[in-house]
Amino acid sequence: MIILDGKATADRLNLKLKERIYEGGYEIRFSLIMVASNPASEIYVNNKIKACELVGINVKLLRASENIPEKELIDMIERENLDSKVSAILVQLPLPKHINERKVLNSINPSKDVDGLSLLNQGKLFYNEVGIRPATPLAVITLLQEYGIKLEGKRVVIVGRSNLVGKPLAMMFLEADASVTITHSKSTNLKDICKEADILVVAIGNPKFIKPDYIKKDSCVIDVGINRVEGKLVGDVDFDSVSPLVKYITPVPKGIGPMTVHCLLMNIYESYLKFSK
Repeated sequence: MIILDGKATADRLNLKLKERIYEGGYEIRFSLIMVASNPASEIYVNNKIKACELVGINVKLLRASENIPEKELIDMIERENLDSKVSAILVQLPLPKHINERKVLNSINPSKDVDGLSLLNQGKLFYNEVGIRPATPLAVITLLQEYGIKLEGKRVVIVGRSNLVGKPLAMMFLEADASVTITHSKSTNLKDICKEADILVVAIGNPKFIKPDYIKKDSCVIDVGINRVEGKLVGDVDFDSVSPLVKYITPVPKGIGPMTVHCLLMNIYESYLKFSK
């Protein structure tokens, strides 16, 4: 069994990115917009800021109150759209319930939309056109590629159909010529479907949901879930019981999480290169 070490891989790739930024003398400016505050979002935002600082990306953190009107938030985004020195924008999710998340995300200039969640970037993914890919699905594909795991012709099963992970990841696996099945809470015979997977990706937010009876022997298991149980972070896969059966598996933590941050940094960097031309 081989552990797919997302942290070690991300650290190595971030070092390469840092060298490129410093050698190029690039002044990359990234606007990170945070509405209200909750402990989870604070952790995610702080991690993103630290990672940006590590590789030499300048971050402007813009905070807004929980009660900000939707129009004011969109106006804030528009100012960053118009700022020629800013090449990357991200709005930290989730947003307060009174704000239309889709409308806000679509107000970001698609060339600066480093989360890859605007309709234009999602449409480019659907049509296999060059665009910004969402960081978490990109993290899954990148980690597999870094370990030399071939995707062409593989049977991939994704447990979870979210707009953030499941749906875009399915399209990215299709781009790589894999055969993809998406499952969800309404799927019947879930165990049987999962047991057919050469590559099983789990992103459902249910701690230790996937047990050995879901697993095909010598398969690859990618755990995207992050859950806090009794003060510890655990994934959607029961790592201890599943790992003896598989050829490859990601841990939680130090798996897809660090790779997601790396892929965000790469999106920021590539947006800068395109925007600065």
